[in-house]
Amino acid sequence: MSDKPTVLFVCVHNAGRSQMAAGYLSALAGDDIEVLSAGSAPKDQINPVAVEAMAEEGIDIAGNTPKVLTVEAVKESDVVITMGCGDACPIFPGKRYEDWELADPAGQGIESVRPIRDEIRGRIQTLIAELLPERGAA
Repeated sequence: MSDKPTVLFVCVHNAGRSQMAAGYLSALAGDDIEVLSAGSAPKDQINPVAVEAMAEEGIDIAGNTPKVLTVEAVKESDVVITMGCGDACPIFPGKRYEDWELADPAGQGIESVRPIRDEIRGRIQTLIAELLPERGAA
């Protein structure tokens, strides 16, 4: 791993879960971790309810744009975290892969998206502790 780990979050539409995860990791890890997110079939905009849920946490993801998953993004990442994209994600030897089973916020109201957001936050805090052990538990 380089001096600064790179984490790639991947979900199908890159409009909800992966955007919330990227938002949390950027906010909580600052410049210590490079954050990427992409989708195997990206939507044209971020889920407005995901934007609202993150705004409640003081994190603005409204300006983000869903991006298409590329082989290059996977190659340059140290950790690849998938969220329900299954076999659409290319696999390269020597990388750390995790699959986070999370409910899809698409079409859900804010009451349903908050618990997904909160679960993502907990997983991000664990990930930061694993990738940046010198920081101690956040």
